[in-house]
Amino acid sequence: MLKAIKIATLFGVLAATPAMAEQNGTLRIGVMNDMSSVYSDFQGPGSVLAAQMAVEEFNKTSKRKAEVISADHQNKPDIGAAIARRWFDTEGVDMVVDLPNSAVALAVSDIGREKNKVVIGSGAGTALLTGAKCSPNFVHWTYDTWAFGHGTAKGVLAQGAKTFFFITADYAFGHDLEKQATDEINASGGKVAGTIRLPLGTNDFSSALLQAQASKADVILLANAGGDTVNTIKQAADFKIGEKQKVVALIFDLQSVPAIGLATAQGLGAINAWYWDQSDGARDFAKRYAARHNKKMYPNHMQAGVYSATLAYLKAVDKVGSPADGKAVVDAMKAMGSDEPVYGKVEIRPDGRAIHPLVLLQVKAPAESKSDWDLFKIVNTIPTDKAFRPLNEGGCPLVKAN
Repeated sequence: MLKAIKIATLFGVLAATPAMAEQNGTLRIGVMNDMSSVYSDFQGPGSVLAAQMAVEEFNKTSKRKAEVISADHQNKPDIGAAIARRWFDTEGVDMVVDLPNSAVALAVSDIGREKNKVVIGSGAGTALLTGAKCSPNFVHWTYDTWAFGHGTAKGVLAQGAKTFFFITADYAFGHDLEKQATDEINASGGKVAGTIRLPLGTNDFSSALLQAQASKADVILLANAGGDTVNTIKQAADFKIGEKQKVVALIFDLQSVPAIGLATAQGLGAINAWYWDQSDGARDFAKRYAARHNKKMYPNHMQAGVYSATLAYLKAVDKVGSPADGKAVVDAMKAMGSDEPVYGKVEIRPDGRAIHPLVLLQVKAPAESKSDWDLFKIVNTIPTDKAFRPLNEGGCPLVKAN
């Protein structure tokens, strides 16, 4: 009888442990990005702060508590994959977010699927993440190469450009961004005069710019991002290339403007998913964010995307009742969508693509700027149904299954 009581007590403890752990435990959000290189100001500590602000808001109203940890993937897929496995296997991380560098994002997405955890891309670019490489455990939040490649190329073609030369980051993100813009150029009767690909973190773009200049293409398209884009544009200005050819960045973010200088950057166009001056909720968030940022920077669209995506994930976990089944949480995110004052309304498609309007921006002239981060004016909006790749064109197996 005593033995039976001991066995019954043991089973009772084992049965109660998961529920007790869930009730008293803490959700862990892992922000993984570039903390020390070309993307560090564009995601880096700023994305960690955005996730922390979402968690703080969630913790005010939920019985469940959450916390944020972070890591630098150093733009290396093997390091990103190793961090993700450690986080999932031994450190109790339930969701990984941000993931600039498409090669890293693809690797971590695969691990999230294997471990049935949630992975959300905000800084990640490649449209493969909701195409052939889509996952039931992955959501792509802010932008992607299809939206920005097609959207920017379409805009430049509409202005009369016929020939193009690419300067491209030589890894998955740059290749895909170049492909998407090229598809739009070819479909519209334009011509690609040449391409040069350079490693991530290149400092000297002079040779590439001289080749682009010699091509006499109407437009030099930059299929790179972050510090690489900044350096390319600054060096193009030094060569006075913009006087006869147009230099257009396919990815151009808020932090690029002060890095280049407002006088040099004025008039440049950009597509972003969000801008801090687009609504009262966005303005309030930006001011609170900047007050806490170690460099007093305002958030860009990818950092705001980390905030919005993290909050949507946490609400979905509350809805499901547990973070244990990552696919179930993503299914709940797809069913619920998101609508909050900072980022606005977001729908999530079966392929994991979060869809929302995109904003067309233009860098202000120095005389128009009223403060340090008053850098863009909103020129137009691309509506949700036109902003991203049509659902049936991405080749995502999850769409075929629906």
